[in-house]
Amino acid sequence: MGKEIEGIIPAVVTPFDKNEDVDEGGFRKIINYLIDSGVHGLFPVGSQGEFFSLTNEEKKRLIDIAVEETRGRVFVMPNTGAITTRESIELSQYAEEAGADCVSVITPFFISPNQEELYHHIKEICQSVKIPVLCYNNPGRTGGVALTPATLARLAEEVPNFAGIKDSSGDLTLVAEMIRLCPPHFKVIMGRDSLIYGALTYGATGAIAATANVAPKLIVGIYRAVREGDFNKAKEYQRELAPLRTAFGLGTFPVVVKEALTMMGLPGGRCRSPIKPLDNEKKAQLRDILVKMGIIQS
Repeated sequence: MGKEIEGIIPAVVTPFDKNEDVDEGGFRKIINYLIDSGVHGLFPVGSQGEFFSLTNEEKKRLIDIAVEETRGRVFVMPNTGAITTRESIELSQYAEEAGADCVSVITPFFISPNQEELYHHIKEICQSVKIPVLCYNNPGRTGGVALTPATLARLAEEVPNFAGIKDSSGDLTLVAEMIRLCPPHFKVIMGRDSLIYGALTYGATGAIAATANVAPKLIVGIYRAVREGDFNKAKEYQRELAPLRTAFGLGTFPVVVKEALTMMGLPGGRCRSPIKPLDNEKKAQLRDILVKMGIIQS
């Protein structure tokens, strides 16, 4: 099945220039910064990557760049989810041909498929490619659409390349149930940055984290400490991360991470409209958090 899908996987930002065009050079720089910081994989074209604002051509180009720039150093798992099965199959097949190691498929949004429809949606996508497919539950941003643990277990038992799930529900009890019901090879990956430590101790195999754009070494530290059995250190790293995750409330998602990267001297770029930059007061609050965390100097 290729590279092992585990560890810390940043939900990579998509930098845009002042005209809101994709900054390809900036995207390459971010990729290298993250790999140099010790992450285990990359998750481009996801929610933090503003997939909802991208054309299919832009998504394909970003997948190409991610695979090309990574050069096999870590695994690349683009989000290829879409509202329709047909579009998600097209993007998944493109990612496979481009050299992605696996794909993640967010559940449909705007519409509200039932569990049987979601089962066939994921199964058809899996059957269209040979690489591993993970699903992506983010009920807060998909109108409550999510695969249940029972549906996951059914897919995991019946579909050979259905490899795992990124769950961003924020419900640790639900994550624990996924781990309990699904077979041992199935990867449950935490998608809520504030629960990385908790999920890993339950048996999750990693985390896809937006804050890993800003504090990759800290989040890799949580993972390593848990793997080494140093739970006190892991808990301390999780506490250190909390102010950055809480700072998401300073602006409209996904602007805060991009503003933080800019303050760090990295090409975070702007968000596509209607999302606007933080005002000066909010920027000052974010800067103070980054200074206190030791990410930037005052």
